[in-house]
Amino acid sequence: MKKIDPEMKALFTHRSRLLRIGICCIVLAAGVFLSIAMGAVEFSLPEIFHYLFQETSGTNHIILADVRLPRTLVAGLAGMCLSLSGAIMQGITRNPMASPSILGVTSGASLVTLVLFVYFPASYYLTPAAAITGAFLTTMLVYFMSWKNGVAPVRFILSGVAVSSILSAFYSVVSVLHPDAIQGMIGFSVGSLNARTWNHFKLILPYALIGLTAVLCLTNRLNLLSMGDEIATGLGLKVEHTRLIFIVISSLLAGSAISVVGQIAFVGLCVPHITRMLVGSDYRYLLPASAVNGAAMVIYCDWLARIVIRPEEMNVGIIIAALGAPFFLYLLRRKGGYQL
Repeated sequence: MKKIDPEMKALFTHRSRLLRIGICCIVLAAGVFLSIAMGAVEFSLPEIFHYLFQETSGTNHIILADVRLPRTLVAGLAGMCLSLSGAIMQGITRNPMASPSILGVTSGASLVTLVLFVYFPASYYLTPAAAITGAFLTTMLVYFMSWKNGVAPVRFILSGVAVSSILSAFYSVVSVLHPDAIQGMIGFSVGSLNARTWNHFKLILPYALIGLTAVLCLTNRLNLLSMGDEIATGLGLKVEHTRLIFIVISSLLAGSAISVVGQIAFVGLCVPHITRMLVGSDYRYLLPASAVNGAAMVIYCDWLARIVIRPEEMNVGIIIAALGAPFFLYLLRRKGGYQL
C-alpha cells in the first residue's frame, strides 16, 4: 500500500479545517437570514432586498432596517466576543471549564455596569468601558487568588466560583437598595437582545474589532501558552507577560459583549468545545472558527427566542441557558475531556 506523504497529509488537514470553517460561515449566513426574515412579521428574500434598498420608507423598512438588522448584528458581535473570550481563557489556563460565566467575569462586568446605571445614569456611553474594567479586575482577582507556584485548573475554577458568588451578592444588594432604578435592568440580568438598535451596535463594534484583531495576531503565542509554562518558557515565550496580554484581550471581549446584551452565560464555555470537535486544538483555526460559531449560536438562539411564543418574545439568555446547561453537565461527566 502506498504511504501518504506527511506534507500532503498536513495539507489535507489544513484544507479540511478550512472547509469546515467555510461550512460554519454558511451556517452563520443562514442564521442571519432567518433572524432578519422571521419574527412577528415574516419576509422572503426578495422582500428583504426590496424593503431594505428600494422602498426605504414605511413600516416594513423600519422593521428590517431599524429593528431586525441591528439586533442581528449585535447578536453576532456579542456571540463572537463571548466565544473568543472563553477560548482564550481555556487556553491560558489549560482548563476546559474556564469561561466568562464560570469564572465570575460576567458577574464582575455586570456589577460595575449596574453601579454605573444606578448611580451615574447620564454616563451611558461609558457602559462598555465600565464592563470591561469590571471584567478585567475580576479576572485578575481570580487569577491571583488561584496562584500558588502556578495556576492549578481546579483551584482556578473554585476561585472563580467563589468570586462570582461574592459579586452576585453585591449585585443583589444594589438591586434591593434601588428597586425602582433596577426595573430597566431586568432584561440585562438574564441576557436580552430586545430593543437593541444601531446605537448598541456602535457601542460594541470598536471593542469587538480591536479584540478580534489582537487575538488573531497572537494565535501562535496562545498555542505555545497552552502547552504549559515550562515548554513555553523553553521556547522563548515570556509567559506571564503574554498571559497578562491575553487576560486584557479576554476582558475586553467579554466586557464589551456583556455591556450590550447582559449576562448571557454558557456561550464562552460551549462554543470553544464544539468548535474544538470540528477543527481541533490549533488556535490558528480554533479562534476564527469560534468567532463564527459564537456569532451563529447567539443569532440562532435569538431567532428561537422571537418565534417560540410568537407574537411575544423570550429573552435570549433563557434559550442559551436551556441549551448550555445540559452541555455543561455533559462536559463534567465526560471522562478525560478535550486536550487544550
